[in-house]
Order: sequence, then C-alpha cells, then structure tokens
Amino acid sequence: MTYRAPVKDMLFVMKELAGLDAVAALPGFEDAGFDTAVAVLEECARFNENVVAPLNRVGDLDPSSFADGRVRATPGFKEAFQQFAEGGWQGLQHPVEFGGQGLPKLIGAACGEMVNSASISFALCPLLSDGAIEALLTAGGHEMQQAYIPNLISGRWTGTMNLTEPQAGSDLSLVRTRAEPQGDGSYKLFGTKIFITWGEHDMAENIVHLVLARVSGAPEGVKGISLFVCPKVLADGTRNDVHCVSIEHKLGIKASPTAVLQFGDHGGAVGYLVGEQNRGLEYMFIMMNAARFGVGVQGIALAERAYQQAVAYARDRVQSRPVDGSTPGASAIIRHPDVRRMLMTMRAHTEGCRAMALVAAAAYDAAHAHPDEAARKQNQAFYEFLVPLVKGLSTEMSLDVASLGVQVHGGMGFIEETGAAQHLRDAKILTIYEGTTAIQANDLVGRKTARDGGATARAIAAQIEATEGELNASGSAAALAMARHLGAARRAFLDVVDFVLAKVKSDPNAVFSGSVPYLMLAGTAVAGWQMARALLVAEQHLAAGEDPEFMKAKIATARFYGDHLLVRCGGLRDAIVDGAESVTALELEAF
Repeated sequence: MTYRAPVKDMLFVMKELAGLDAVAALPGFEDAGFDTAVAVLEECARFNENVVAPLNRVGDLDPSSFADGRVRATPGFKEAFQQFAEGGWQGLQHPVEFGGQGLPKLIGAACGEMVNSASISFALCPLLSDGAIEALLTAGGHEMQQAYIPNLISGRWTGTMNLTEPQAGSDLSLVRTRAEPQGDGSYKLFGTKIFITWGEHDMAENIVHLVLARVSGAPEGVKGISLFVCPKVLADGTRNDVHCVSIEHKLGIKASPTAVLQFGDHGGAVGYLVGEQNRGLEYMFIMMNAARFGVGVQGIALAERAYQQAVAYARDRVQSRPVDGSTPGASAIIRHPDVRRMLMTMRAHTEGCRAMALVAAAAYDAAHAHPDEAARKQNQAFYEFLVPLVKGLSTEMSLDVASLGVQVHGGMGFIEETGAAQHLRDAKILTIYEGTTAIQANDLVGRKTARDGGATARAIAAQIEATEGELNASGSAAALAMARHLGAARRAFLDVVDFVLAKVKSDPNAVFSGSVPYLMLAGTAVAGWQMARALLVAEQHLAAGEDPEFMKAKIATARFYGDHLLVRCGGLRDAIVDGAESVTALELEAF
C-alpha cells in the first residue's frame, strides 16, 4: 500500500489553528511563512513517499542484523539515510550557525510526521540525533558544540541516548555506570546500557552516545548523575571502548536496531562531561522531552498510515449486501455503517492529535523566540502541559487505530502479507519508550497540574470555553452539537483538576489510580477543542465557497469527534473521581 502525505491537512492546521503567520512573525523565523511551509512540506512528501515509504515493509521482513560486533541495517536504509542527510532534513529546525536550516518546530513537526509515516524504524535514527543536538545546544560548551553538532546535523554522525541499564529502567536513581576522571579532563566510562535505539549501525561514519553515569564519589540517587558524550570513534580516528554485544529481537520496529552497549571492557570508554557534574538528569530531560514530543508525532504518523491502508482496502474489498439495500448485490465494505464508524474513528483520532501536536509545536516556537517575556512564559507553560498529552494520547490512540485497521481488513488483517499487522506491532512500543503512558500521566499530575495549583489547566479550560461561545454563535447544527460535547468535556476536565488538587497530598493513591484516565480525558478534550476550532474555520471557508470538498470533510470529521470521542470524557471523569477506591480495593494476595 502506497503512502500519501496529508500535506493539505497539515497546512490547514498550521495556518488556521497553529498560527503559522504569527510564528513567521517571530524573530529569526521571518522566512518561514506559508509559501516556505508549502515548499518544504511538498518536497518532504516527495522524498518520504518515494524513498522511505517503500522500505517500511522491507524492514519488517529483513530487519537489522548483528554479527561479530557489527550491525547491518536493512538493505536500502543506508542509501535512504544518505539522501535524507544530503537533503538537509536532519538540520531542518536546528541553528543555521551549525549548518541547520533554522526553521520553526511547527514546520519540523509536520515533516517529522511524514518520515515516521514512511517508516518509524528509519525515522528513529534521526529522531535520536535531534535529541542529542538539543541536549548539546543547551548544556554543551562551545568547543563541544563545534565538534559534534555540525557533524550530527550533516548526518555524517548520528546520536543516541543511553539511560537504561539492566537494573535501572524508569528509576534512573539506580544507574550504576561509572565515570572515572582522567588527568586531561576526560573520563573513562564503565558499565552496560540496554535498549539503545540505533546504538550500533553502518549508516554513518560515527555514533555519538550521550551517556548517564556517576563520577566517582558522587551522591547516591538522581542527584549524583552526570551526562557524558562518548563517541564511537575518537577524534584521532581510533575506536573507542564502547561495543555492541547484541541487539534485541522485538515485536515490532524490527529494522531499528535496539542495542546492548558495553562501555569499558578494554580499559575504559573515553567520555567528556557535558555541562556540570551531577546535573546529568536535568540535561537528559531536555533530550527526553524533545523525544517525548517526537514519539507522540510517531503515534500520529503510524495512525495516518494505518488509516490510509484501511481506507484503500475498504474501497476494494467487496463483501455482503448493504443493510439499506442501496445496491442489489455485494458491495465494497466501505458502504457498511460499522466499517464507516471504524474509519471515521481512525480519521478523527488522527486529525485531532495532529492538530494538538502542531498547536503545541507553535507554542514551543513562541516560547523560545517571542520578544515578550510574559508571552514566552505563557507559551512555555502551555507547551509543557501539552507534551504528556501529545505523547500519551497520540501513542495510545495509535494502538487503537492500528487495531481498527486490522479489524477493517477482517481475516486478511491477521495475515502478515497485507501489512496491517505490522502497524499494530510497531505501535505497541510507542506507549512504552521515552516513558510509559503512566509516566506521562504522573508528569501531568505532578509537574503540570499540581505544581502551579491548576493555573495552566484552568487557563486552557477558559480558552476552550471561549471556543464554545463561538460555536454557539455559529448556530449550525454541527457547531451546536460540538459546543454541547465540548462544554461537557471541559466541565469533566475541571472536575478532575479540582479532584487532583484536593487529593494529591492527602490521598495520592486515589489521584494516581486515575492518572492515566486523567491524561486521556485531558488529551481528548484538548484535541477535541482543536477539532472544534477547525470546524469553525471550515464553516467560514465553506460559506465563502473555498475548497468545499475539503471543508465539508473537515466539518464532518469534527462533528464525529464530538459525537463519538469527546463524549468519552464524562465516563473518564466518573472513573477518576468516583472510582479511585475500587482500583486498590482488592487485597494483594488475591491477585
């Protein structure tokens, strides 16, 4: 099944909901207006449709392989990555001074969706490089930045993130990799890191590992963790003492090598301190937050690919007479109401999360480039609130969408040759890596809701309420229905915010029993708010006679989102506020 990038929908969201014109008015982004966005997205679409997308199935059938300490990437990946690098895609949103194009995250996020729709396994390599670049830009010294960032942006080198160890998964306080200072300012690293995405491969000249480790004598726990840069090949061309000892055999994303790396088996891996000692977790969170947003975009990307494949199959598969008798014999299954319901669910989920992610990306741009400090702070708070929603909801929904994709295919979906099963297998990891959905939910409760006393949450609710007023003023049946559903979702959201603030200290088990449902409620409400805004804009364009086919589809999809997805918020609210006790009621011995 071929992939076609949804450039038109992306541009609609960027212009009408994310405020592309306002982003282009920010200092440094003056050349990143609508015409630039069109040119970049169309070129990105051509590259990913023609070069990367055909490799997705190849990577599933002929994944990365490991032998004699070396990893061979899927055939075709190396050549595609060279084209990716030569096209400037790695440096799209990175500073011009290091060889990047300096475009806003808003444009970068749309392009990121395309490469992930084409092949998540392939896209993971540049995604990790992006995170490494972000961390070095924030915490690396001038010499370190000059040595590493241009090579990462050019694609000559790639980057990795080394956190996890056999005994230290989400709990990084248990990290045991040690760093011993040397007389020349360098360190020797000793330890084992697992689950290192693209930790070894043959697609680039060098691999830059960002590694969490403890300097000898550092405090226990997270306060004693430092961040080091540890290249596979040192500046003098010698091989560093970091070696891949195996790669994992996985449920999905099989073309992406997940490495076990051993540091220091032959005298110590040379590493260099990034920033200050014992601030490693703080620096790594910069990389991790960039990756969390990127993984949310992966969920949207996979959902889009699964949706396109399901629609194509539903148009072609002839089976059964329609229940309304509209054709005398068997018809394409896309005529059947339940297939339409599944396809609309897939479409509405994908469009809602895309809109939420791109609006978040625009807030990131304003948080970094707006000349007014108050505006920067407001946008930063909004963006940070949305990151766990983008990561958590978009990945969870991608699993639902991929599963629906298999269901649309019926029995053929269970057969590997159709490709529908690959989407389902690939989707599962998205809810796990870069922090499970529960970790995103804990972040939403603690850092994003309780820390500021619910101020950001209530500010978002106020904006949602303003949109409800616009919907009611519109007066159309679709707008009035959406206003009703959006209002109910907003009230459910605020009820849960009040519940969290009232109970988070006195009864934390009650709050965290419902943390994931809270994330799903908040994400569904915010994505629904964006769909409501899209409905209003589409109504205006339709009234002006502009692109009626697209605008009617946008209105219909937004209406479906309200009728079928926003209505879930009330049930989630009840489960969180009224159902906490039953989560922990069963005695441990009874499980």
